[in-house]
Amino acid sequence: MLALTELGQRLRQERESKGLSLEDLQKLTKIQKRYLLGIEEGNYEVMPGKFYVRAFIKQYCEAIGLDTDAIFEEYKSDIPSTQTEDMPQQLSRVRSRKEIPQHTKGVSKAYDYLPTVLVVAGVVVVGIIIWVIAQNIVSDKNKEQANQEAPKSEVQQSNTQEETNETTAKNDNSKSEDEQSAADKKEQEKEKAEKEKAAKEKAEKEKAEKEKAEKEKKDSGKQEYKEVQKTGRSATYALSGTDAFNLEVTSTQADTWLDVKNGKGNAFFSSILKKGETKEFDLTKETEARVNIGYSPGVELKVNGKAVDLPFDSSKQVRQVVTIQYQPAEAQ
Repeated sequence: MLALTELGQRLRQERESKGLSLEDLQKLTKIQKRYLLGIEEGNYEVMPGKFYVRAFIKQYCEAIGLDTDAIFEEYKSDIPSTQTEDMPQQLSRVRSRKEIPQHTKGVSKAYDYLPTVLVVAGVVVVGIIIWVIAQNIVSDKNKEQANQEAPKSEVQQSNTQEETNETTAKNDNSKSEDEQSAADKKEQEKEKAEKEKAAKEKAEKEKAEKEKAEKEKKDSGKQEYKEVQKTGRSATYALSGTDAFNLEVTSTQADTWLDVKNGKGNAFFSSILKKGETKEFDLTKETEARVNIGYSPGVELKVNGKAVDLPFDSSKQVRQVVTIQYQPAEAQ
């Protein structure tokens, strides 16, 4: 293992102080673990290119809450300057006329005859069209003459057949309209049933939310949440005057490490809390809960639906540990 640089030592200490492993940092930055280890050891040779060194260090600093500009200025001797890597010279896709293979000359010569070929083809097409029109005219005249010579009985028979066809068409249309009407009625009934179901579900949901809100309001009126002690990055609070202990943790700005345990050390959650994600914990049966927040900026806490402040300024104390001691109202 390589000796750590001053920058590498600083980054590792800050990472460990926030309770983050290299695996956790890999999830936060999307940078492979071996590159993160290379940054801490000052082994920049493992990077895919010198261009990536500064970019990876910048992402590392942002993930653990360090000022990137200040770090780059303070440890500029440990960080290589950006260098433009040579790019392979692109081969020109444009070839001169002299470079065109000899076997293509025959093709070029064929293009010289293309206008003549197109003119001949156009004349042939026009001739075919004229011939087809003439044939249609002759055919129409023959049909007209045949109709004039046909006996009246055939004309009457034709009229009768047309009337029959019209009657059949009307009956088919009437049947189709009846079927369409039945289908429309069925669809309307289905839509009505779905609307009634949706309205019922909405009413039940609103009722449940109203009951929950009333309960939380009732509990919050008696609930007391007060600070017991504060030291270093840890603080202890006492929760009383309520028969419920529900905890909500939300991260609004960035991913953060979250660890929630009871007083016996049993973990309810120990993983990355994604940006915009909320975790809820029912701790009513517990007497104590310990909440370890790796990156506190943008983290919001709620106790029984009521927002509570973090014990420390998150811009000064990134990692914070909050212990809540719970005493149910019925036990008081």
